[in-house]
Amino acid sequence: MKALLVGVGQAGGKLATALSEFDAEMGFGAVRDALAVNTAAADLDPLPLDTVLIGQSRVSGHGVGGDNELGAELMDEDSIEVLDALAPRMTAEIEAVVVVAGLGGGTGSGGAPVLVRELSRVYDVPVYALGVLPGRDEGALYQVNAGRSLKTLVREADATILLDNDAWRSAGESVEGGYAAINESMAKRVGLLLAAGEATEGVGESVVDTSEVINTLRAGGMAAVGYASSPAAEDPGENVNTVTSAVRSAVMTGLSLPNATDADAGLVAVAGDPNRISRKGAEKARKWLQEETGSMQVRGGDFPLDSDRLAAVVLLAGVERSKRVEEFLERARQAVRDEPEAKPDPAAAFRTDELDDLM
Repeated sequence: MKALLVGVGQAGGKLATALSEFDAEMGFGAVRDALAVNTAAADLDPLPLDTVLIGQSRVSGHGVGGDNELGAELMDEDSIEVLDALAPRMTAEIEAVVVVAGLGGGTGSGGAPVLVRELSRVYDVPVYALGVLPGRDEGALYQVNAGRSLKTLVREADATILLDNDAWRSAGESVEGGYAAINESMAKRVGLLLAAGEATEGVGESVVDTSEVINTLRAGGMAAVGYASSPAAEDPGENVNTVTSAVRSAVMTGLSLPNATDADAGLVAVAGDPNRISRKGAEKARKWLQEETGSMQVRGGDFPLDSDRLAAVVLLAGVERSKRVEEFLERARQAVRDEPEAKPDPAAAFRTDELDDLM
């Protein structure tokens, strides 16, 4: 899938950079171009991508301070500037646009849904969102922002792939180091998914192509992507369990949104040397995923790569009924309930008709 990436906000810009670098390192050529958009100039400066600074007339490049309503307003006001920067990159070969954002901050959570809406209005290609859910320790404001942003993103995007920070932060890691590791893990998952069927090496028996990814995501709503790999024997007959175990691991321990296995549709791509991929193992894994997800719409295929390992990339779409999603949404609702009530402004009474004039 030849994709154009747009990173919105600090987390979005960093993850879009990780995706671009992974694609370039692997030589896939699936990421055709990338752009970073932000209200904070300091967050754009270190990125190796082309950038657009929005909201300069109102926040002077200093960011929105976690205010996602302001982030949405600024994206709405400056969306033409962003679309102008994207226009020359939206060539005929682009098959999808992926808007990448952290859903807890101000610019990403507020601006991403607005940009997705505008892109969907202008272009006749799927517009997907890649959203990062904040961890429990990131504060109530981030939970509230993410809950509101997610509700809007799911409505506006053709599908929203989610990454749960709580699941991927390792104990003892620094915040910066932890996020870098998360970005690397997610870049591998989404990067392989985008590249499936594009830059293949060798001839597979049934190669996954762009249309199968798009058809899987057609279920809309929320999606998750998983990955796992294992060393492979040269004889494909010895790799039946290798393939099935990799697919199970990708789902049970490698999903970007853990435990989100109640899905409307699924896709399994087995990556590796076509001469080592077990057809029997691939079919067993696909049937297992059907049973695990409760969906009859589970596609499967090969992703030929020159490697002595076999890897499984699993895409699950329509996972919003999962327990993990409900836990997050309840956390966001609780954060809203816990918000302190704003103190009344005494002067406001004099600007309404609720108080009669003395004269």
